[in-house]
Amino acid sequence: MILTRRALLASAAITLVPLLPLPTHAQDAAMKLRIGSLKFGTLNWLVETIRTEGFDKQQGLTLDAVDFASGQATTVALQAGDIDLIVSDWLWALRRTQDGERMRFAPFSNTLGALMVATDGPVKSLADLKGKKIGVAGGALDKSWLLLRAYGKAQLGVDLTEVAEPVFGAAPLVSEQLVLGRVDAVLTFWPYAARLDAKGFRRFLDMKEVVKGLGIDPAPPLVGFVWRNAVMTDKGAAISAFLRAAASANRVLATNDAAWERIRPLMQAADDAEFARLRDYYRAGIPGSFGEAERQSCAKLYEVLAQTGGPELVGPNPGFERSLFGPVGE
Repeated sequence: MILTRRALLASAAITLVPLLPLPTHAQDAAMKLRIGSLKFGTLNWLVETIRTEGFDKQQGLTLDAVDFASGQATTVALQAGDIDLIVSDWLWALRRTQDGERMRFAPFSNTLGALMVATDGPVKSLADLKGKKIGVAGGALDKSWLLLRAYGKAQLGVDLTEVAEPVFGAAPLVSEQLVLGRVDAVLTFWPYAARLDAKGFRRFLDMKEVVKGLGIDPAPPLVGFVWRNAVMTDKGAAISAFLRAAASANRVLATNDAAWERIRPLMQAADDAEFARLRDYYRAGIPGSFGEAERQSCAKLYEVLAQTGGPELVGPNPGFERSLFGPVGE
């Protein structure tokens, strides 16, 4: 009889239990990662590709994806220790760190969203936003809105909150307002910008252009994988394994159209055009290297956001914490 490696390990465990430093179930738990994601979020596209391609198995990793109805629900679950890792923006993670709950961050997407307008609409230049209604996905402290305000001050010498009329709301709602002609432009997250693009609306201003226009280059990611520093002792190996698996999955998604056909049911694309735009926008945001230049860009971006958003955004303990962006092993 030929014994499998699993059987050999099991028999060794029976005879050598006193010598083993860690029980098998503890090893298994250490390589199990609970990930919180939005039910129809883009993180699910990546996780499904990891599983389909077998990258989790290659890394000895067990993934348990938990769906949530909102981003706020994922952050609450992360802080409560119910899940190990989520996708969020690093400004949120930085504020938690400043308040004493240390977090860690690794890039998920370099796509920052866009200002969308009707192709034949009244907005042809940045100055045309004066006196117009601008739909903003999120609230008054949305990061893209703060950056657009800073850009308006730099380019036009005016604050768009004073010369335009922002209309805040959920991303699907403000997109619909643009379709109905009730707003003149919409500043929204990239998946919704992609869907509007597919409907014939124009990407008037990409937020990467805004960031570079503010003198920040390279444009850093805002959104990434976030986890609590406190879990690194037990989950550090699993998080490292997941990040390697995610990078492998992104390499597949960057080049393999068949991989996109497999995850198409998760994308909720209305038609082929919307499917293609979602795929292309995702590919454009696949992160590359994240090193010292990107950390410096994050620090500069923080200063712009802090100056524009003020204490309501950065909290009572403002300051940029570089350790948030350190390699997993640090």
